[in-house]
Amino acid sequence: MLKDSASFAADWRRVGEEMPPRAINMLTLDPPEHTVVRRLFMEALRAQDHPALERMIEQHTTELLATLARRPSFEFLTEFAEPLALSTTSAYLGVPTPDPAWSSRIARDIVAGMDAGLWPERARPVLAAQEELAVLVEEWLAHPPPTGVVGVIAERAAGSGVDPAIVENTVRGLLFSGYSSGSKLLGLVAIALLHQRAAELERFRAADTARAVEEMVRYASPIQAVARACVRDTELGGVEVRAGQAVTLLLGAANRDPARFPDPDTVRLDRHPNPHLGFGRGPKSCLGSPFTAIFTRVVLRVLAERYPGIRALGAPTYFPNLTARSIERFEVALR
Repeated sequence: MLKDSASFAADWRRVGEEMPPRAINMLTLDPPEHTVVRRLFMEALRAQDHPALERMIEQHTTELLATLARRPSFEFLTEFAEPLALSTTSAYLGVPTPDPAWSSRIARDIVAGMDAGLWPERARPVLAAQEELAVLVEEWLAHPPPTGVVGVIAERAAGSGVDPAIVENTVRGLLFSGYSSGSKLLGLVAIALLHQRAAELERFRAADTARAVEEMVRYASPIQAVARACVRDTELGGVEVRAGQAVTLLLGAANRDPARFPDPDTVRLDRHPNPHLGFGRGPKSCLGSPFTAIFTRVVLRVLAERYPGIRALGAPTYFPNLTARSIERFEVALR
């Protein structure tokens, strides 16, 4: 379904649904419109210096951990994962780092709004959050930075044929993905390692880090579900899906499917092949997945090398979200 955009649409306008203008971006478009936008953003991402990106993430991680190491404990998400994801994502984009408290509030409103189909009262705060983000991104594109992803996009967007509003909306999505999804993934991985003891952090030092990160994404991905609109009658797995019907894809369940993953509830850092759906699949696969993979790999390596004694100080608590799983609080100590 993720690959078959001819039958299953991410653009709900194809089945007669209305969409707010701020909600139309690369991820809510289908080919061929989607392809043009994705090409513009992929070119900007490929133009970045990935070795320099790794060094930048390592520097930010090391400096923040050195500050936190002076304290007896800290809350992993709000005091480490979120500020680190925000500062590194902003540096990657080439823009000033937004206020952390403001960014955290915006991200929580947007993530909660993903479940507005079940809780309609969560929809309104999303619209307000998107407007606040839009003001920030419009300023970036009006006065683009000389380096980073946003600088390249601003330079190339004029001749790309992409609607400027869609460019702005997609930049918002890129910021949100790197910050919110990156910090949530890191938090859930920390729970898997430090609380659930699904794997030992020390093992990352000897593992193939690329495979190890892919396995942690499979095991602890925050994105639990996505939805598609059926645009033509289709048979899938012996089930008839009718045009106009909405279909929810449970990615979290797919990543634990015993028919695809031997011993699916066990972390195997050397698992290969690993066809997980933590970063999606097909034309809508996560644009920021290379950044998120590098971010997760570097942070885990720094923790394993410098703070192998990091430990949980209690059980985590979670926000009551279904589409994107997120911890609310997880207290840890570095020593």
